[in-house]
Amino acid sequence: MSGKSTVACALSRELHYRGHHTYVLDGDNLRHGLNRDLSFKAEDRTENIRRVGEVAKLFADAGTICIASLISPYRRDRDACRALLPDSRFIEVFMDLPLELCEARDPKGLYKLARTGKIKGFTGVDDPYESPVNNKPAWFFDEQTHLVATIPIVIKMEGGECPSPKAMAQQVLSYLEKNGYLQA
Repeated sequence: MSGKSTVACALSRELHYRGHHTYVLDGDNLRHGLNRDLSFKAEDRTENIRRVGEVAKLFADAGTICIASLISPYRRDRDACRALLPDSRFIEVFMDLPLELCEARDPKGLYKLARTGKIKGFTGVDDPYESPVNNKPAWFFDEQTHLVATIPIVIKMEGGECPSPKAMAQQVLSYLEKNGYLQA
């Protein structure tokens, strides 16, 4: 997998250390509770993202920074969540890592199940992922694992290696601080 949950938790910890209230909405956890009635069909993925967006808005309304860590493959669903959160309170993090790396990091064996046909509609295997468009503020990790923002900021790898989750979280924090997202 790409490491979404690991980076989300590291970011949450770093924000907490700086005095911010945070909550991580993790896709796996949500699929076992709030969204357990949903499959991975396109319409259910849309409903999954809609529900997460609504919950994230409730947290934001209460003054809590909500970090949603999940696969949201369809641009229209991400745009719908963005529309729920006024004043640019939606920051998209896109981890654009090679599929081979995601498969190598897959402790649950989901890619293997998808490749053998036991899971249908799996993002990156038999279902597409629609990358963010460049006219919206968005962070993503490119194939060389540079953290890139569409407003063009490039944070380079350290020593030619993939940054640790903590380092990635620090990169996102720097952006949030620089752009005034963490002001009271």
